[in-house]
Amino acid sequence: MLLCGLVALAACSLTRKPPSPPPAPPKLVVAPKPSVPKPTATHRLQIDANSEVVGLVQKTVVGKEDTLPDVARRFDVGYEEMLLANPGVDPWLPGVGREVVIPTQFVLPAAVHDGVVVNVAAMRIFYYPPHAKGEPQLVITHPIGIGKVGWKTPEGTTRIVSRQKDPVWVVPKSVRDEHAENGDVLPDKVPPGPDNPLGRYEFRLAWPSYLIHGTNKPYGVGMRSSHGCIRLYPEDIAVFFDLIPIGTKVTVVNQPFLFGSRDGVLYLQAYAVLEDDNRDWSKNRKHVLDHMLGPKLRKSIAAHDDIDWQRVTALAHTPRGVPAPVNGEPRDMEAVLTQALLVDDVLPTGSNWDGKTELLVDEKTFRDLVGDRNKPPPAQAQAVSQ
Repeated sequence: MLLCGLVALAACSLTRKPPSPPPAPPKLVVAPKPSVPKPTATHRLQIDANSEVVGLVQKTVVGKEDTLPDVARRFDVGYEEMLLANPGVDPWLPGVGREVVIPTQFVLPAAVHDGVVVNVAAMRIFYYPPHAKGEPQLVITHPIGIGKVGWKTPEGTTRIVSRQKDPVWVVPKSVRDEHAENGDVLPDKVPPGPDNPLGRYEFRLAWPSYLIHGTNKPYGVGMRSSHGCIRLYPEDIAVFFDLIPIGTKVTVVNQPFLFGSRDGVLYLQAYAVLEDDNRDWSKNRKHVLDHMLGPKLRKSIAAHDDIDWQRVTALAHTPRGVPAPVNGEPRDMEAVLTQALLVDDVLPTGSNWDGKTELLVDEKTFRDLVGDRNKPPPAQAQAVSQ
């Protein structure tokens, strides 16, 4: 009887429908990477006849191998510009996936739009090519390196008197003395080549011993890195060399606070005041206006009675190098940056650089340069060509 029961049970188990397999786990769906536009170079810009503001503020997301100097070179901005626009971000370890600001919008300096204008406070050069009447005016702008503390880049008006490809650097005695103090003996002359601090191109100015030139150390562009001369990225000076004629006027100004209007809105672009700028910037608003506004803009601002001076003060005290409105509807810096265009972290279309040659250096070499930029010059230092 028991045997019959077991047989019957076995038969039932064999004929019973097996249990259904567990459902397959849902297929992992990876969200597509948000599509962002490829950037376009922002160094060549058309000037609106009724505006002193050009370019646009951009943002990008830091890649795996990127440092802030890498991003700066890629987007043709300077080291200090990137640090100012991104306070608190480690320049060497910014963090993969971090969103950073690219400060590629500019209030034009308060100077005549003629020839070359250099704003040492912004560490930026502006070239206004000649244009026929009725044609739009253009401006071409690039970051620059300027004189270290104690080796100030002079201010005023001069002109380009000559230009040279593959120049020989005649090393001034003051520079040889400075290097000798550090145990580095320099020759009297440095021939053309990779060791020449002038790079491959130079413009000589009517100011004796002062130049606009390239560099064999592109990581020094965008900071106080020279002995008074004006340095550009190698790719930028190469284009300028073929573009800017001998005899062009050169105006050098020191304007840390730049006011400019666009579409009825007044903007302020604030930079850090240079360490050796001895002007008293704590004076009243009339002092600021008198020094930072050209006659045309001063006249147009006289019609504005809605300037928010608290916003002006806040921007001046916490400079970011990014234009922000100071009249009309309240809009602080964070609102400006929120509205900035997010672009892909790739070489912009139309860039002067190919993204490959004359790459930046390691952190130690860079930090050595940064540490050296505030070192006082030797006694009796003179203006020099470097």
